[in-house]
Amino acid sequence: MSKLTRNSLIVAFFFLIDKVLAFVRTGIISRQYSGEVQLLDTFNAANNLPDLLFALISGGALGMAFIPLLTEYLTTKDRAAAWDLFSRVANIGFLVTGSIAIVIAIFAQQIVDAEIGIAPGFDADQRALLAELMRLNLIGTIIFSISGLVMASLQANQHFVLPALAPSMYNVGQIIGAIFLVPRFGIQGLVYGVILGAAFHLLIQIPGLFMYGFRWTPALDIRHTGLIEALKLMAPRLLTMAGIQIIFIARDNLASRLDQVGAVTSLTYGWMIMQVPETILGTAMATAMLPALSELASKKDWSGFGAAVERALRVLIALTLPIAAIMAAGIHPLVRGVFGFDEQISTLITWTTRAYLATLTGYTIHEIAIRAFYARKEPMVPLYAISIRLVIFLVIGILGVTFFKNIGAPVIAFSEIALLIEAIIILGWLSKRTHEPLKTNTAVFKGLIAAGIGGVVTYLIALYLPGGAIITALIGMLIGGGIALVIVWSEAKQVIRL
Repeated sequence: MSKLTRNSLIVAFFFLIDKVLAFVRTGIISRQYSGEVQLLDTFNAANNLPDLLFALISGGALGMAFIPLLTEYLTTKDRAAAWDLFSRVANIGFLVTGSIAIVIAIFAQQIVDAEIGIAPGFDADQRALLAELMRLNLIGTIIFSISGLVMASLQANQHFVLPALAPSMYNVGQIIGAIFLVPRFGIQGLVYGVILGAAFHLLIQIPGLFMYGFRWTPALDIRHTGLIEALKLMAPRLLTMAGIQIIFIARDNLASRLDQVGAVTSLTYGWMIMQVPETILGTAMATAMLPALSELASKKDWSGFGAAVERALRVLIALTLPIAAIMAAGIHPLVRGVFGFDEQISTLITWTTRAYLATLTGYTIHEIAIRAFYARKEPMVPLYAISIRLVIFLVIGILGVTFFKNIGAPVIAFSEIALLIEAIIILGWLSKRTHEPLKTNTAVFKGLIAAGIGGVVTYLIALYLPGGAIITALIGMLIGGGIALVIVWSEAKQVIRL
């Protein structure tokens, strides 16, 4: 088993724990508000702008661009220089995040009420509550402005345990909020849980900093060479993340216009369900690969670089195609059992999830391909790709809400087919940059066969096997998954030698 495989499995294990805790948290919250789904819609929509700020400043823009640069410092210089660079980037990130958060807090109501704002389709009371919750959420965002960079710095040091554990601690904070703070503070208690979770997310990683000899530099010198290079890499990444977050804001904006109770919540939950296999497989593998790919790129080992990317893609394509089909076939009883909503809301979440699952393979391809370009210090390519995706998403989403409004939230989720198109485009661009073209046709062929057979078997067993709906669905998914794994085994086993 290669070092990269071990790191991927470590990250995947802790991401699995995080997903279990996420569903525990979501199950608790959904039962608390099963009779007031409009409040859940408001809470979920209130996360969008704070998430955008976090993604732009530290969590996404700097984090993704920062790892290759920090890896280069660790490879060609020393840890002292790397920590000096980290301090300067973190200082800038914290100040910028805090300043923008204050401005958003002041104008929160105007942002919510704007026609192109968060949720203009909500009534006045919902919009007022949304603005209040959004202001509270910004506190957690400021904490994340540091925590996201700490995560990136530890990953650059090839340490993955504490960064992978941090999301679980975030969920622990939210569970505490749901159980102990909601009864006292109402829906605001959920946001207090978010703030508590953000603090846990940071604190669990602090020991890792000192493990690697962290020393903070209290400086803001923007003329520092490393900081200038980080900012140059960050600029296109910032615009790329802006495009991604605009999609989430546009999604809830469109959903608020459907006059459908539970539309925003079903999109949030459907995306979260799809993210379980995507995170455990795609994000875990890509997270472990970025420092390794950055090291190969810094050494100009393009042959090893291309081989590593190709193996990862073959594994992910072969596994995620059948997983998407099998989950789509058996998911409905599990949605009803986990979240506790009535049949109408459960059905809405089920179909929204199925629409998202159509993009699962695209998401995992995207995870690897995007990181490959950042490892090569080519941040403009992902920016071009997200521009294409944003246009396609908006066209499909607006047409769907205009002409197929009766379908509801699933038509907006289907708009994410734009992500699959983006992934195919960016994979083609990446293949042209490797010394040997990336060969994934066999994985696609076997994956599609496994998806067809596994999905049909799962559906038939869930439909005709005597017993409770949840038990028969689980049995169907296990048997369908086992058959699919046999079909794709020759590709899936490549995971051992990433």
